[in-house]
Amino acid sequence: MSFDLALLLRYWPRLLEGLWTTLAVAAVGLVVALIGGALVCAARRSPSRAFTYPAHAFIAFFRITPEVILIFWAYFCIPFLSGARVSGFWAGSLTLGLIGAAYLAEIFRAGIETVPKGQWEAARAMGLPRYPLWRCVVLPQALRFSIPPLVNYFTEFLKNTTLLAAVGVSELSLQAYLLGGQTFRYVEFLTAIALVYFAIIFPFSLLSRRLEVRHGQS
Repeated sequence: MSFDLALLLRYWPRLLEGLWTTLAVAAVGLVVALIGGALVCAARRSPSRAFTYPAHAFIAFFRITPEVILIFWAYFCIPFLSGARVSGFWAGSLTLGLIGAAYLAEIFRAGIETVPKGQWEAARAMGLPRYPLWRCVVLPQALRFSIPPLVNYFTEFLKNTTLLAAVGVSELSLQAYLLGGQTFRYVEFLTAIALVYFAIIFPFSLLSRRLEVRHGQS
């Protein structure tokens, strides 16, 4: 069987539509993950157990439970329990965002804890208020330590968007599967999306590796 490039060109708009859906899922999920991760990290580092215990529980639950189970639960159980209809796009995107928040909270926490304790003590000894301490001393260094694992997690997050095909979201992988079923030419479509994902993710993998090497040398 020969590889039919003309078939891909004919159905390319459908694949492009799936790609835009994939990127939209990633954008919504990452916004939720970044905001949620920052809030959970703050709760995780709080001196109050009323915040630290729920933060620990949140991180453990969303990191341990399989992603696809959480997506199924959000899509099928939330409408049953609340009576509100939830689309696969929003159920999947927000679920991936909450899962991402659990991982990013730990990345942010690790970045903050890499700031040398002596710099905290020196800033406090100089009478630096809390807000300038975080803005000028802690966060710039914590962000520098956090960027490599953040970039690395982004590549994993983008791959996880394919799980939304399980709840009928027409992202790139589902579009390829449907087109393969319609034309009985799975090889062309699955090969095409594999190359698309590689073209998107591989540069981020190289960037993550380069940042890790640079960080290790600094």
